[in-house]
Amino acid sequence: MLRLHRNPATPTAAAPSEGVPTAPEAQSPSPPLWRGVLLGAVLVPVTCFVVAWAEIVLKTLQIGYLQMPPAVIGILLLLVALNAPLKRLAGRFALSAQELMVAYSMMVIASMISSRGLMQKLLPLLVTPNYLATDANDWRSLYLPNLKQWLVPFDVTGPDKQYVAERFFERVRAGEPIPWELWVRPLLAWSVLVLCVFGAFLCLASLLRKQWVDNEKLSFPLVQLPLEMAGAGTTPHEVPFLRNRLTWLGFAVPFTVFFLKGMHAWYPAIPDIPMEWNLNEYFVHPPWNGIYYTPVKLSFAVIGFLFLLPSDLVFSVWFFFVLTRAQDIVARAFNMDTSAMPMYPAPLYRGYQAMGAYLVLAGYLLWVARPHLRAVWETVVGRRKGDDAEELLPHRVAFWGFWACALGAGVFLVLIGMSPWLAALQLFGLFFVVGLVMARSTAEAGMLMTETSFRPADFLRLLVPMHQLGPSNLTALALSDSLLMRDQRGILLSTFLDGLRIADGVRVSRRRFAAAFLPALLIAIVAAAVIQLWLPYSKGGITLYSYVYNANNRWGYEDYQKYFQPGALPVGWQGPTFLAVGVAVTGFLVWGRTALGWFPFHPLGYALCSSWTVIVFWFAALIAWGIKVMLLRYGGMKLYRQARPFFLGMILGEFTSALLWALANALLDTPVPPFPWA
Repeated sequence: MLRLHRNPATPTAAAPSEGVPTAPEAQSPSPPLWRGVLLGAVLVPVTCFVVAWAEIVLKTLQIGYLQMPPAVIGILLLLVALNAPLKRLAGRFALSAQELMVAYSMMVIASMISSRGLMQKLLPLLVTPNYLATDANDWRSLYLPNLKQWLVPFDVTGPDKQYVAERFFERVRAGEPIPWELWVRPLLAWSVLVLCVFGAFLCLASLLRKQWVDNEKLSFPLVQLPLEMAGAGTTPHEVPFLRNRLTWLGFAVPFTVFFLKGMHAWYPAIPDIPMEWNLNEYFVHPPWNGIYYTPVKLSFAVIGFLFLLPSDLVFSVWFFFVLTRAQDIVARAFNMDTSAMPMYPAPLYRGYQAMGAYLVLAGYLLWVARPHLRAVWETVVGRRKGDDAEELLPHRVAFWGFWACALGAGVFLVLIGMSPWLAALQLFGLFFVVGLVMARSTAEAGMLMTETSFRPADFLRLLVPMHQLGPSNLTALALSDSLLMRDQRGILLSTFLDGLRIADGVRVSRRRFAAAFLPALLIAIVAAAVIQLWLPYSKGGITLYSYVYNANNRWGYEDYQKYFQPGALPVGWQGPTFLAVGVAVTGFLVWGRTALGWFPFHPLGYALCSSWTVIVFWFAALIAWGIKVMLLRYGGMKLYRQARPFFLGMILGEFTSALLWALANALLDTPVPPFPWA
């Protein structure tokens, strides 16, 4: 069976738990976790506030939407620093590695929910149709008659810019109250969909864990740093990570750079250190000016992450990105129509290639998991005794729980106006195509950000004229696409899988980790909702981060607006043609990795090459690949292992800098330097 990350010719990074058994059932009984859960419950609202303030108020400091959030890494470093003297002076009061990782996992969930995983998309979406409706866009007659009253806080039969919507974007005046009571019913309603989707992700993570961790032995790069910080990744003959000089040397590089950049923002006389360039400024003549947005972003943290990955995977990330820009140049040379993929930063011909790649990869991942899925099914129907005693959920509970949650989400979509077959397509795309490949991109490829280049509706456009769906379906799609399908940064399926891998790393029963997941979900949803209602009503959404309050919240409505009229923007020949190209190329790449040991290309690199993630990370991938290839060639695996703490230290230094500058702004109103992954 092929593991997509395996290439026999390429050494891979060691897992953080090297030398430590990954199955908790092989260990002694798990220690008590109640202190970790209690600490996490206290820190979840803190994390929600820090993330919301940094991302929404500071605008340029996005420290919560990454799959390993800088805000949480910074808080974890503070906990570890405070815990160190407790270990020496009062050992029984010190936190164990298990307790630290429980609190860490809860904070990651809180960060996701407070950022693009939920609240930054949901809350503005519910008042946008009332606030932004005009005579020009005619949303008043297109969307409002199809919106259920229980879905939104404003009166769907009332006038434009009602108090609840206007004050959300323009802030309450002195003495005016925040209309909390108007938000209770719609938030309770939407929480049904949210909990069904998150519950399905939790069950799916439980079902996938054995295949990806035990059978395919994926490395889960994003868990390596927190495990090292907690002391779970150090073997007896190694220097502890936080006592290693190379760790702090790596930490010092980005910390110094971003300290100087922050001081430059505060005192312009201090020289700046450029970290970002736009290549489009240098390609101004045809056909070279046909390339889409191509930034060069230098991120020490991203270089550190990608250094941990197999060289062929990192090579594929930047190689296929460069290939996308070559496609843009060829398209401009032949004057090909380069209309954009709706709601994504890619032309249509590249978006449909990504769709084909995702379909092949999702099918392949399920195909190679056949033995495991067959065993799960036999356990579910009682043909065999399950080996699921140490899984997060028993296979039977996870299987039926997944379908119950999927059914609940489907019923919700039908109730808001979506046809049952369309709801099934939407959720199939979310769970079995986009969600599966996005989770794989973090578990195997270590992608800090997760983003795709298409929606299920883009596949539907190949088959039927969109206007034939009718106003009710189009309204429901505008809502569900904006909330569930667009901007996957913060997808909780990856977070749950990483959490289960952390449980193995600290020798905790996976089933007991449910004590961290479930309270974190519930507390974070409530805390993030309160905080992210208070902020726009207090400061005015139009003065806050424009992506949240004047971009993502309206793109879904604007995109589906044109389909209310017949004959709107067909995909023409490019859609089916380049979908077939994506299927064929990905099929070839999968075959190459199966049949040819020397094959240098990874299909995940091709699938992700048009996404915003790779637009931001491609240059860091090029740098990380060059460093790792040279290091392995002249120093071998011994030098790689010795250098590993340095690169983990660079991640820690950059993320800690981001959190410290966010705190400095909150306390001292200092300007904040831009970070390259924001």
